Amino acid sequence: MRKILTTMVLLAVFTVSALAKEGMWIPILLQKYNIEEMQEMGFRLTAEDIYSVNQACMKDAVVIFGGGCTGELISNEGLLITNHHCGFDAIQKHSSVEHDYLTDGFWAKSRDEELINPDLTVTFMKRMEDVTAKVMEGVSDSMNMADKDDIIKKNIKNIIEEATKDNHYKALVKSFFHGNQYFLFVNEVYTDVRLVGAPPSAIGKFGGDTDNWMWPRHTGDFSLFRIYADKDNKPADYSADNVPYMPLKHFPISIKGVEEGDFTMVFGYPGTTEQYVPSAHLKMITQKINPELIDIRTQKLDIIKKYQAKDPAVRIQYASKAARISNSWKRWIGEIKGLDKLDAINKKEAFEAKFQSWAKEYNNGEYINLLAEYEDIYPDYTSYRLAYNCLSETVYRNGMETVRFVGYFKKLKEAYEADSLDLDKIKNIKANLVKKTNAFFKDYYAPIDKELTTSLLKAYQQKLPKKFWPSVYQEIEKRYKNDIEKFTATLFSKTLVTDKENVLDYIENFSAKNIKKLEKDPAYRTFESFYDVYANTIYATYRAFYNDVQELNRKYMTAQIAFRENEILYPDANFTLRVSYGQVKGYEPKDGTIFKHYTTLDGIIEKDNPDIYDYKVPARLKELYAQKDFGKYEYKGSVPVCFIATNHTTGGNSGSPVVNGNGELIGVNFDRAWEGVMSDLMFNPEQCRNISLDMRYVLFLIDKFAGAGYLLDEMTIVE
Repeated sequence: MRKILTTMVLLAVFTVSALAKEGMWIPILLQKYNIEEMQEMGFRLTAEDIYSVNQACMKDAVVIFGGGCTGELISNEGLLITNHHCGFDAIQKHSSVEHDYLTDGFWAKSRDEELINPDLTVTFMKRMEDVTAKVMEGVSDSMNMADKDDIIKKNIKNIIEEATKDNHYKALVKSFFHGNQYFLFVNEVYTDVRLVGAPPSAIGKFGGDTDNWMWPRHTGDFSLFRIYADKDNKPADYSADNVPYMPLKHFPISIKGVEEGDFTMVFGYPGTTEQYVPSAHLKMITQKINPELIDIRTQKLDIIKKYQAKDPAVRIQYASKAARISNSWKRWIGEIKGLDKLDAINKKEAFEAKFQSWAKEYNNGEYINLLAEYEDIYPDYTSYRLAYNCLSETVYRNGMETVRFVGYFKKLKEAYEADSLDLDKIKNIKANLVKKTNAFFKDYYAPIDKELTTSLLKAYQQKLPKKFWPSVYQEIEKRYKNDIEKFTATLFSKTLVTDKENVLDYIENFSAKNIKKLEKDPAYRTFESFYDVYANTIYATYRAFYNDVQELNRKYMTAQIAFRENEILYPDANFTLRVSYGQVKGYEPKDGTIFKHYTTLDGIIEKDNPDIYDYKVPARLKELYAQKDFGKYEYKGSVPVCFIATNHTTGGNSGSPVVNGNGELIGVNFDRAWEGVMSDLMFNPEQCRNISLDMRYVLFLIDKFAGAGYLLDEMTIVE
């Protein structure tokens, strides 16, 4: 029936108004540093209601969804909501031309119709603990970096073993404040997660790449899954005997709506931020790394979209790949623009001038050379970081697909070249290759890959000096007179891995006698040449510079804590559970333009364009709009769709619950406004806004659009 209803801490920021807009706070420390201000802003619960190990609380309703998103429980029967783009891979894998769930949406009409996702997990955090003293036991400042790392790794291993002894939990230890503090996280992982419902992409991805990172926004970015457990409510792999998971806590859903100035809290897993880096880092990102990567991804997207527009099957095959490429591509563009508008580099340099004056007097000049060391290392660090990223974009990050795929045979080759044959190992490698082959060819289109390969080989050569070139470029120069198109044509005509059945047969019958044949394959030789330059020229040096920079960051963070002793600093995001809080609020993106804090169904109808896939509004939604059949979800003659607030969020917060002062779910976080995506590096309170899907639109779609109102019966809805 439907129910209506003292630890080492370096945390807080500068003023009450700034705190309302900036910060990603550790939930175990809210009672000491945040709860009073949160309550002054309109939060009517306690810190124990958010995080507790003694009673059911909000943390028990929040999960890591998959490997990089957040989700939350919305019923006591394991029903979970996250973003459409977080569930996109699962939806796409179940889709085909015959059952195009991306275009048509999917709604299970019963538990039996919910779709199994073998590789999908959700992770609950059971508890967290400051383990800094245990991690640093035996470490001294006089040690070199390698010795410190060895001791820290050993201590962490022991901490994890102790935390997981005689139980089914998983554990990890994460560094905070660049190695100045460590927390243990004990987690419970569920592996039977089934797709329950998803709107069509025309709703869940409405606006596509054009609207991504933008405000105003009209995207119904949600999908529904259900967690299953064994009869004892414990994690279990898929079984027909599993039953819906019964959570300790689920979020009640409010349809009272939001008004400007209302308190909002986002509770989720923000991925990575770099708030405390020096100006040299901002220069590297904005002047060298991002521009080159933007150019490479622009080429990828242009090629993929050209073929997607011609063929519906290709559109489905490459939908997830294009989305992954586009997401960071557009963010990088906005990041450069936002940092420039904020004058971030000059602000960093002004801070550093003050820091340097302080460093001359502090503790006999202990930190006086820090900034100079950054300036010395960043030119070489930038060079190798660019090479590392360009190679990753060329081969691994949705790059040359055939070249990357044939690289999976490297482990099989090495297994046969070993001093003694391990037949069980070979069997497992082959089984894994079969799995990868089936997945690869399901979403593969050779004309795209061929054009991508040509484009990426040219881009890599143009962007990097010769010391980073793989040996394949010598072959291209000598045998093909620098004609990369001709080389690519030969690669695709002679490689062994362009036909699925041939590849499966090749795997089954592979033996030591096939090694030479594999080594002659032009795609494999290309992979090996890139792998060789990666392993022997780029990676080791890049990691050495990276580690040196990390050690500088640790020292600089320690110094900033001392320099800013009257402030309480929040830690950078590191994909651990965090609280950010703020207020519903519009903003001014540029002179003469004012954005209000919410959008409605009116805007969706205004954007309707049947000729553009991303703006083709479903007929049923237009019908409901024409009839004004909005039910209890109506607001001012329409249905609210999205709203913005001042919460500090980043990647990983996708799918995070957005709650009101009563702890009721009012939205699902899914994006940031483009003008504020620089918040990973520097927060601008006037421009940084998180974008959330209004729960009234979610319920309207489930109830009125999908006719799946039975799902509402298991939710707790507050009217």
